[in-house]
Amino acid sequence: MQSTGIQPGRVLVVGAGLAGSLLAVYLARAGWQVELVERRGDPRARRHIAGRSINLAISARGLKALRRAGLEETVLKDAIRMGGRMIHPVAGASHYHAYSSDPTLAINSVSRSALNLTLLDAAAAEANVTLAFDERCSHVDFARNEATFVNDSTGVTRTVTADLIVGTDGAYSAVRAALQKTERFDYSQDFLGHGYKELTIPPVASGPHAPFAMEPNALHIWPRGESMMIALPNPDGSFTCTLFWRHDGEGSSFAAIRTAADAQAHFRAVYPDALPLMPTLGDDFAKNPVGTMVTVRCNPWVRGRVALLGDAAHAIVPFYGQGANASFEDCEALVDALTQESSIDAALVRYQRERIANANAIADMAKYNFIEMRDLAGRPSFQRRKKVEHLLHRLAPERFTPLYDLVSFSTVPYTEAKARGAANVRAVSTAIGVAISLAAAAVITTALIATGAIP
Repeated sequence: MQSTGIQPGRVLVVGAGLAGSLLAVYLARAGWQVELVERRGDPRARRHIAGRSINLAISARGLKALRRAGLEETVLKDAIRMGGRMIHPVAGASHYHAYSSDPTLAINSVSRSALNLTLLDAAAAEANVTLAFDERCSHVDFARNEATFVNDSTGVTRTVTADLIVGTDGAYSAVRAALQKTERFDYSQDFLGHGYKELTIPPVASGPHAPFAMEPNALHIWPRGESMMIALPNPDGSFTCTLFWRHDGEGSSFAAIRTAADAQAHFRAVYPDALPLMPTLGDDFAKNPVGTMVTVRCNPWVRGRVALLGDAAHAIVPFYGQGANASFEDCEALVDALTQESSIDAALVRYQRERIANANAIADMAKYNFIEMRDLAGRPSFQRRKKVEHLLHRLAPERFTPLYDLVSFSTVPYTEAKARGAANVRAVSTAIGVAISLAAAAVITTALIATGAIP
């Protein structure tokens, strides 16, 4: 990857998470001198990164970005293919629903921690990358293009100057916090009324899917209307389960169900097929924290030569599995802009123009997909609509592509996917209406023939 318009200089990347690490790889290979600074300690010695551990669903957009860095095969080696949803009702057998009419398409269950370590290792392997850990960003000077960092353990403070500063420091970004203090900066955060808690289904010694306790090539969902549980497979045969319950209120809420005994009783009634598979449910429920989920929107993403990227610019809820995928698209868009424009300022304008509307579109779709997963996915009427979508896609793939395919199995802009998804709703409704009319006409015709009204 060669930079043709801009002479590569010095870049400061604040935050060594998924997006920051991948961006460091891209920029280093384009000839930039990259300093990657992280407020947490270096995780490479213990080979584990603390924090959120909900498994990631890496799909077409993320795979494209990883392929560009030469890391797709490395990541997929430990990923598990999920071709559809396995729906678990309260009573009765579970049933499988493919994500696409094309059986070759699937999303991939990937460990967040393992992926972050892979990207961090790749960044560290680049000669142009310098890494620093245990340094918190305490101040950003937009006029001087400087950022100040403090080591809270030692009290040591230092200031870094760069040609470009990129904040990739997550949903609670220090770089964005500095931007929020500038004029004409629009910012909103919307916390979901639901939180999440991680649980585990361990491997089993025997059974039809051993070492997996359930079908491994599916995303398992227990939709319960206003709440749900999901489970994603891991290479060791375990499943990472996540409860999505309301923070407050009665029923399935973290306020109402607090103890291990409460959880056991609730699971016996609400998730009866999962309970026998979760021998550590009580301990997991008691010790694992409740996480919050937030949607962040802001504008502009750029002030001078300081830019936001990934969750720092557009944190979204996880229900479309697109958080990492969208952030990786940001990385590609920024590096492409720096390659194709004649100045850093022009490149940042282009990057922002291409990405803000798309980030807002996937934020909207992710929030809606929570309703689909926790409620609609278990309804027969919804399942019938999905079958109609798959039929239309098989009959006319050049004219009709389901929204899920557009988001997860293509790289069309999120704004286009959202618009086409809205058109799809109308098309499916029309197709169902025509089918009902034809069926009714057939019934009437048969009745008329039987009575002799039609010879």
